[in-house]
Amino acid sequence: MRRIRIGTRESRLAVIQANMVLEYLRDYVPEISPELAAMKTTGDMILDRRLDQIGGKGLFVKELDRALMDHRSDLSVHSLKDMPMEVPEELPLIGFSHREDPRDALILPEGETEWDRKKPVGCSSRRRMIQLTALYPEVAFVTMRGNVLTRLKKLDSGECGALVLAAAGLKRLGLEKRIHRYFTVEEMIPAAGQGILALQGRSGEDYSFLEGFCSPDSRDCALAERAFVRKLDGGCSSPIAAHAWMQKDQMIVAGLYYSEERQEMIRGKIKGSPMEAEILGEKLADQLVEEMDERSRI
Repeated sequence: MRRIRIGTRESRLAVIQANMVLEYLRDYVPEISPELAAMKTTGDMILDRRLDQIGGKGLFVKELDRALMDHRSDLSVHSLKDMPMEVPEELPLIGFSHREDPRDALILPEGETEWDRKKPVGCSSRRRMIQLTALYPEVAFVTMRGNVLTRLKKLDSGECGALVLAAAGLKRLGLEKRIHRYFTVEEMIPAAGQGILALQGRSGEDYSFLEGFCSPDSRDCALAERAFVRKLDGGCSSPIAAHAWMQKDQMIVAGLYYSEERQEMIRGKIKGSPMEAEILGEKLADQLVEEMDERSRI
């Protein structure tokens, strides 16, 4: 049997997600013997500052990348939304899972049934802050990082009045009951890749044994969303959002662009063939920048 070591962060959610791949291999690829290789990343250890202040999303992946390069692991499993927009050529993304619920969700302290908007919302994502402020102009925020369980403990201990978290992570953790309300993708456009697991491997190696785990639709949507953000040079905490979905044989891409200069956001949509996923993402980015420039000239 071929041994495959699956690299993952140590958080409970990351391990659950890596186990989804491990269980698939155990159930459907009997010639593979999978095992987990969990490790702590720099991004998991520095929790008192926003990611854009300490180096960006790369802090969640560089230890896993190093393990892949050193052959201490053979495959990494990431939440796609946490992946940098540029990945090393020698460590390509080799597959994308079926998408879990892509929406953001509002979480209240345990036992509460009404949102007290006088208390700050625990959040470190500018994408979420800008969109939530558009819905509820009176809300204030307090920076809150850490894994999902850490944030929930802080919420329940009274450090904030609510959290905004990805529904996908809560559902994978079995914590769906904590969700007070979902934000539609029209109310709050998700982060690029939200709800999708990204599989990363070494260039030139055969990963065909993962084909049944992966989703072509997720791949196309991921390509469109990441192309949109990449075109706008969006980093980990940039107030940029993108979400794509299939409607029959067409792909729809929704995007949000925020101008730091004007302190203003703009949204838009585009439709086209999934065969041109990256082109659609880039085209939508260009359209929103052009529209923002027109506003500046008025």
